[in-house]
Amino acid sequence: LDGDRTTHPVVIVGAGPVGMTAALTLAKYGVRSLVLDAKPTFNDGSRATCIARQSFHIFEQVGAVDAFLAKSLGWTTGRSYFRGREIYRLTMPDSENEKFRPMYNLEQQYTEQFLYDACVATGRVDFRWQSEVTGTDSRADGVTLTVASPQGTYPLAAAWVLAADGARSPIRGQLGLRLRGDNYEGRYVIADVKMDHAYPTERRAFFDPASNPGGTVLMHKQPDDIWRVDYQLREGEDPDEAVREETIRARVGAILADIGHDGRWELEWWSIYTANTLALDDYRHGRVVFIGDSAHIVPIFGVRGLNNGLADAQNIGWKLAAVLNGEAGEALIDSYSPERRGATLDVFANAAKSTRFMTPPTRGFALMREAALSLALSEDFARGFANPRQMQPYTYAASPLTPFPRRDAGFKSGPVSGAAMRNVRLGDGFLTDHMGDGFTLLAFTDGTWPSALDDMVAAMLRRHPRLRVVAIGLAAEASEPVRALADPSAAVAEAYGAVPGSLYLVRPDLHVAGRWKEAVADEVLATLDAGLGRPS
Repeated sequence: LDGDRTTHPVVIVGAGPVGMTAALTLAKYGVRSLVLDAKPTFNDGSRATCIARQSFHIFEQVGAVDAFLAKSLGWTTGRSYFRGREIYRLTMPDSENEKFRPMYNLEQQYTEQFLYDACVATGRVDFRWQSEVTGTDSRADGVTLTVASPQGTYPLAAAWVLAADGARSPIRGQLGLRLRGDNYEGRYVIADVKMDHAYPTERRAFFDPASNPGGTVLMHKQPDDIWRVDYQLREGEDPDEAVREETIRARVGAILADIGHDGRWELEWWSIYTANTLALDDYRHGRVVFIGDSAHIVPIFGVRGLNNGLADAQNIGWKLAAVLNGEAGEALIDSYSPERRGATLDVFANAAKSTRFMTPPTRGFALMREAALSLALSEDFARGFANPRQMQPYTYAASPLTPFPRRDAGFKSGPVSGAAMRNVRLGDGFLTDHMGDGFTLLAFTDGTWPSALDDMVAAMLRRHPRLRVVAIGLAAEASEPVRALADPSAAVAEAYGAVPGSLYLVRPDLHVAGRWKEAVADEVLATLDAGLGRPS
């Protein structure tokens, strides 16, 4: 307002979990950002309540995980019921090699508070609340936003803008962009209920319960004795009437009675949503990059919305930081949209199956669901239809940053090129504890460092000074940049299908960029060049 025309490196529009995770990822690499939000404070209520294991790895990388571990409730099991009888039990993969549980429940208001606290602690993230973006001018060399605040309206210059402004993204509209995809008719009401209920932390799905005939009810336990209750509206039910407090109290009361809860309860918060599979054709528009719900809207079934958005934030965060720090070429940003849009389309393929089952779009789908659920009462083969297909990390197999997937053929096991790396417990720690903040080369040894790798590693360091080299199975201490990591039981080698001489190149977001049963120096260097947005 006083005429200052500072050009900010990155302006992030939207102070939700996705926007703040992007800010934290940038801050990790020393890049400052300014976060704008039209609201005066955080959201309230549970909203996106389920946080997946891979998201906890993201929180750990940006220095925010401790608060989440202290507050959230971890879980591994989900149960599905049909007319009061259990028909399916989901047990998500978990083992002592995993640092985090498959899933955690936490109200979004806490997620936002913890991420905000972490942002402030970095000293590299500034916030402006009650700051609404009313105009977006995107050019080849930057972006100018028009920002309306209680003190007045002003122009704000940025080299890059990350649009994390939600499903109704004003920036998307200002640039004339539209989401494309499918809308589903089924509506659900969300209600947060405070009650003392002894059921463990598990997801419960009730099909055709007495309290919601022909519909579905979902229940999740959250911290502080808050229970998330989602229930499907009946066909033809007026959504305006459905969100009246009196109506919600009556419906929730019937659901709680149906599960045998006859104690006191309080209604804390409520909302309504529909299931959609919608996405932009391209997540990048010049110097404006869309992340989270501004780029795509996915059904909540399988807890994909928030977790997919957090992966967006991490993906663009490390890439944009590398570009702004002069460590990578701007071509690296071009890999964001194909990688994350590919992840969204994969989510659509799985979430659409769950959505058609949870909210049948036609009478035919409704009959199919009724038949499958009825058979599930007595037939094992039909019970899998009630599987909610929980989210899994996406594999960037077709990414431009994964140029040699054919080398996977040399391995009988282990994470493929583009997949999230596999964790392994090592004494009191884990393999992921040894990864660097840039690219990491895992070199499997027979106990001694192979000097044949010296020239290749030196060439990699010239390209990428952040490179960390972890020598798996090295018996002696090593000198930088090589770090020795004992593997006395060969647990890491077994998990990665590796033998002495095998290499894995891992990206900053803990996805495998490439792997080689035996070193092929030119290919390793070309893969690193691709990951740095530079021509090989």
